[in-house]
Amino acid sequence: MSRITPDLSVEFAGLKLQTPLVLLSGCVGFGEEYTRIEGFSNKDVGAVILKGTTLEPRMGNAPHRLYETPSGLLNAIGLQNPGTRYVIDEVLPNLPHQDTQFWANANGSSLEEYAEVAAMFDDSPVTAIEINISCPNVKEGGVHFGNDPIMAAKVVAAMRRQTSKPLITKLSPNNADIAETARLCIEAGTDALSVINTLVGMAVDVEQRKPVIGNVSGGLSGPCIKPVALWKIHQTRAVAAKFGVPILGQGGLTTPKDALEFAIVGATALGLGTGLFYDPLMCRKVLDGLTDYLIKHEMDSYQDLVGSLNV
Repeated sequence: MSRITPDLSVEFAGLKLQTPLVLLSGCVGFGEEYTRIEGFSNKDVGAVILKGTTLEPRMGNAPHRLYETPSGLLNAIGLQNPGTRYVIDEVLPNLPHQDTQFWANANGSSLEEYAEVAAMFDDSPVTAIEINISCPNVKEGGVHFGNDPIMAAKVVAAMRRQTSKPLITKLSPNNADIAETARLCIEAGTDALSVINTLVGMAVDVEQRKPVIGNVSGGLSGPCIKPVALWKIHQTRAVAAKFGVPILGQGGLTTPKDALEFAIVGATALGLGTGLFYDPLMCRKVLDGLTDYLIKHEMDSYQDLVGSLNV
């Protein structure tokens, strides 16, 4: 007698996701780009996080903005986007909300800007808001919000006052104490955590002896950062579990085995990003691999696998 297909749906920050897979901000534009790929199905995806959005439109950084590295990708796009009002009025109405969930990714250069973006998205079809706290705080000399646990928590608190939608705080691996930042953000009102954002890196053109990236540094993503992501999820898990807060694990996940590792160390949801650029049909392969593993190990649901690490 064949076993019943395991349940891949998950509960995440009060939301029911049809699968644990989440397409990450910046990797699928504003939700319409990947749908042109033949064979892709929104039914395979629990949620799609829209490109990082600021209050006002931004042109982004000067080129070069992308540079491929061994097993990774440097990016310094600079939050190019048309602004929050345009996304709400022109982009969101044209997305297939009946097929999957769409989450905003909020960015700001001050607490006031973060709060205003949250208030605007609160009156929109997005079902959650991811907070990118890696932005520089212009009022405090350009120090990134995410590098200061107290400032990170202040961003969460400012947005919490403006929205009832689930907030998902995206933590930086460049933070000296990611667990402490997680705790303060949870106490400030975040409903979930994204772990991790990109690492900071650079590349050099040896002939010109200049940085390859126009912004000098960029965010490093891809398979090369997976060990760091796993460690940071493991560090964050104890704090998150204490408060009953789920983790969206991300950082180099490209294969079913990667997905299993992320789940076992504590990721309730699984973020796919850089890997989509070279394999846009990765979602189905990951889901099939998860299903095969759960059947082999006689587990009824993906949720049974989350946080099952033996140490």
